[in-house]
Amino acid sequence: MKSQDIKPSQPQDEHIVENIELNIWEALIPVFALVGMLAYNVYVYGDDALSGSNQFILLLGGAAAAIVGVFNKVTFKQMIEEVAENIKSTTGALLILLMVGALAGTWLISGIIPSMIYYGLQILNPTIFLAASVIICAIISIATGSSWTTSATVGIALIGIGEALGISLGMTAGAVLSGAYFGDKMSPLSDTTNLAPAMAGSELFSHIRYMSLTTIPSILITFIVFIILGFTQDTSGSADTSQLLTDLSSTFNINGWIFLVPLTVIILIVKKTPPLIALLAGTLLGALFAIIFQPHIVAQIAGVETLTFKSAYQGIMDAITVKTSIATENETLKELFSASGKGMSGMLGTIWLIICAMVFGGIMDAIGALARISQALLSLATTTFGLFASTVASCLALNVTASDQYLALVVPGKMFKKAYEDRGLAPENLSRTLEDSGTVTSVLVPWNTCGAYQSGVLGVPVVDYFFFAIFNWLSPFMTLLFAAFSIKIKQLANK
Repeated sequence: MKSQDIKPSQPQDEHIVENIELNIWEALIPVFALVGMLAYNVYVYGDDALSGSNQFILLLGGAAAAIVGVFNKVTFKQMIEEVAENIKSTTGALLILLMVGALAGTWLISGIIPSMIYYGLQILNPTIFLAASVIICAIISIATGSSWTTSATVGIALIGIGEALGISLGMTAGAVLSGAYFGDKMSPLSDTTNLAPAMAGSELFSHIRYMSLTTIPSILITFIVFIILGFTQDTSGSADTSQLLTDLSSTFNINGWIFLVPLTVIILIVKKTPPLIALLAGTLLGALFAIIFQPHIVAQIAGVETLTFKSAYQGIMDAITVKTSIATENETLKELFSASGKGMSGMLGTIWLIICAMVFGGIMDAIGALARISQALLSLATTTFGLFASTVASCLALNVTASDQYLALVVPGKMFKKAYEDRGLAPENLSRTLEDSGTVTSVLVPWNTCGAYQSGVLGVPVVDYFFFAIFNWLSPFMTLLFAAFSIKIKQLANK
């Protein structure tokens, strides 16, 4: 085949390349190779696979795609140029991830995250313990951007309280995970919430707003079910969180004025301020409030006893850029603060994953594989609902085979992006479907990194909490329901 047989398609397809001689089986070789290598890699490394080995496997997947391209006369220069275009398209997402890390750092030391936890824990009541657990974990997960951190800290405490009250461990774990994954999905601090729009080509806050259309009904149904389940339980004892509350208030200056910072960011988001500006404003306000309300924390991070301009600058910059630790005798809080205070450096793993995914996707673009796969998917999915259903099925399949929620977002995101464009669907449709089916269902697979981690941390087998993780298995059905009845299916402007 000659090089001129590879041509760019229409401008709106954004560098998607068509290769008239590449057949579907050749296009799928790199995908099968990638999934196989990832499955084995996760089997070997388990939870540590995201530390770097998965990223390298994505590069190996790109190498497999390059070999297919070489046999089809695609030049190395063409592949590199396409990789460069792919990475360029994620520039905004990468900068947002760095700013998210910075914001999380200042929101921790200013007391915003601890205050959310403090007020959230006070709503516990034995009668509505399960429903309250959903709310508490949702609040903390939104504040931290991490379902793993939520379950490993407050989740463990709630499991102990639930056991003391005589409530089924499976029910409590299901409530914890439902709330934790709701917050993980909706928080701009979450890596998966940033990863999904980066893969689909949508914008962060637009993605969150659009995702709320399916996510809020799912969590409301979950909440109602847990209220009903709570009234059927014969509870005994009390939900004692006094020590946790005492340790929080003794470490931080807890007060309502701190919430002016997240309120300001919410107002900026509602007014559709660009994400980088909103996050930068939240970061700087968090830093200011840290100096005003938590000077002892800033001094502690800077390693001094008396706060000066220089030490304040150092403490704030450390919180923004690198991992920081806050002294506390409470092991639960120590774990929570450690997970939240990673700064910009804490986002580098996800940034690394995105760049490597863009390498794989760029080479797949260059050899015409993504265009060929998209054509096959469109021929099978003759309706909009069929396209959504294919996306959900692909995410579920990758959670089962590749055993990693990040890859369940990355691979389908790259494969289906052009198919949604060809159907005239806005990228928010894809990013929402990726999260509704990829992020939340990972915890339902025992051998997935999320399922293994959560069952290990909470001490509850996946089979015991599977049914009660209502939000997690309800979410993909909700997104399919919206697709089936064409509810809020956003179209591309130029279509």
